[in-house]
Amino acid sequence: MAKTKAKSPSTPKTKSPSKTASAKKPAGKSASGKNTKPAPTESKSVVAELVEDAHSDELRSHEEAEKAYAVPSIEDELPDVEEDTKTLAVADTSKALTSADPLVMYLNEIRRYKVLTREEEMALAKKYFESKDPEAAQALVKANLRFVVKVAAEYSKFGSKMIDLIQEGNVGLMHAVREFNPYKGARLITYAVWWIRGYIQEFLMRQYSLVRIGTTQNQRKLFYQLQKEKEALDAMGIEPNIGLISSRLGIPEDEVRDMTLRMSGRDVSLDRPVDEDSGTTLGDLQRGPSDQPLDEAMAHNEQLEILKQKIEEIRPELSEREKIILDERILNDDPLTLQEIGEKHGITREAVRQMEARLMKKIKAKMEEDASE
Repeated sequence: MAKTKAKSPSTPKTKSPSKTASAKKPAGKSASGKNTKPAPTESKSVVAELVEDAHSDELRSHEEAEKAYAVPSIEDELPDVEEDTKTLAVADTSKALTSADPLVMYLNEIRRYKVLTREEEMALAKKYFESKDPEAAQALVKANLRFVVKVAAEYSKFGSKMIDLIQEGNVGLMHAVREFNPYKGARLITYAVWWIRGYIQEFLMRQYSLVRIGTTQNQRKLFYQLQKEKEALDAMGIEPNIGLISSRLGIPEDEVRDMTLRMSGRDVSLDRPVDEDSGTTLGDLQRGPSDQPLDEAMAHNEQLEILKQKIEEIRPELSEREKIILDERILNDDPLTLQEIGEKHGITREAVRQMEARLMKKIKAKMEEDASE
């Protein structure tokens, strides 16, 4: 796939509450420049310099996004993002959690940004397309941040923190702004939704398994549809089984069996709660209507032990910060968020994300090296 040579938008000179903390800028500065607790808006980047650092490899979303130019605009079909965000971000100051929670702070912040009319969006999009004006890019990104939240919410059932999903979606939005061609007739969000979903899905695939379970088209399809198929069959009063799911999805039984095994136990812990206010765990979401067979459970546990051994073999090669991420996020039964690790060790959330991505590549390389021997 040909890679674009377009420049990414650069950091605008004007200060903005949504201005992100980057690897070059310490966390803890508010829009006014005063020292405050790092706000989530710092990690929800709307400045385009992060586009260059964000997932250098081209995602499969490129092909899907290009198709968006040829379909009707989705703007009339979109949910009421404004009302949805208001519902999520009601700032009840009588509740400490509401006023201090990073997600709520971020949602309240992005509500301040005006949604552009078609004419305003087109003018800004053309300006950036022709001159790479960073302020035009920033305005386009900020105007669509609420839609990213709506898309991210679609993936919350996979157990990742909403704030992490939103971060990845924002990077996808920035990538879309960089690639968007306003002269092809589509609205920006019609095009951008493919990139937003693509970056979130890529993030989930990385986080869900240390050995990247989504390397083939069938695996990706299973990752996102297996649980839906189980629920659909269960709703019809039919007990899901490997053969039936294989037939309905058109995927070989051995691949369905393998993905079922992987999704029945996450690499770190199935006991991790989906969110702080729910008793539902990730295992509850992924578990089928019947218990996992004993032989499969034993095989899975054995695989996990082997995987942990392989990870320990590369520990001496890791930097101190990589070891921190390994212990506090990847192997932790109650993993810290990117923001929590950043605040704890005095580095930016984006820097933690980049280090984690490099660490995952090292683990993947180790697994592939051992598999080839």
